[in-house]
Amino acid sequence: MQQHTAFRHAVITGASSGLGAALAVRLAHSGATLTLFGRDKARLEKVAADCTRRGAQVRTVICDVGDAAGMKKALLHADDMTPVDLIAANAGLGGRDVLAGPNGETIELARNICDVNIHGVFNTIIPLIDSFIKRRNGHVVIISSIMAFQGLPEAPVYSASKAASRIYGQGIRRMLKPHNVQVMVACPGFIDTPMSASLSYPKPFSMSAEAAADRIVQAIERKKSEIVFPWQLRFLLRLVNSMPANWADRILAVVKSLAIGRSH
Repeated sequence: MQQHTAFRHAVITGASSGLGAALAVRLAHSGATLTLFGRDKARLEKVAADCTRRGAQVRTVICDVGDAAGMKKALLHADDMTPVDLIAANAGLGGRDVLAGPNGETIELARNICDVNIHGVFNTIIPLIDSFIKRRNGHVVIISSIMAFQGLPEAPVYSASKAASRIYGQGIRRMLKPHNVQVMVACPGFIDTPMSASLSYPKPFSMSAEAAADRIVQAIERKKSEIVFPWQLRFLLRLVNSMPANWADRILAVVKSLAIGRSH
């Protein structure tokens, strides 16, 4: 039987589908409270119903993570209703929507990516930090990406946004550790989600959202600082990162050409 976590109130952004929905279901059990943020009301209510059947008390919030004022109001209200002990900043923009054109991203696209993937993380976490510090309890989880370790030519701004969220997580982990607040950054590879499915090129070592959610929750329970998976991509990235920059550029160019060739 799957072991449940002891979290009493978990808040998850981007919970209407994909990894966010899988995390919600994974954390749903009798006695738990879940506050699920999303933008698609119908899909969010479907996830909420699934979690309710598992015994959780579920609240849903329709809000864009880029809306700083709206997020702060909703998060503080959720914390007032039931003290939050886990916040998962999962909402993100990715897939086909973040791919650069031949001349890179437009200013509008770059700003949109950063509003969601960087500012959205800040808007999700910062409102609850004071409460976590005062209670000397809390878990912060940032869903970054394995793309945070290398700037990819297909999506330079996306890569930068995920690197920024990863570095932010490292900083607040060190800041909050003396207050007994745990911070973990998750850097998954390709996950079988609608967002990932929008990409036309191959997605090596892809895994289901449920399997990814299991790994992330297990890492939270073990109080890991960072989790990077799958191990095959983690190994390749560490190898590339250890090389001189011009070598890494050549290898990534070859990988890109092979991926394009297989997609046609």
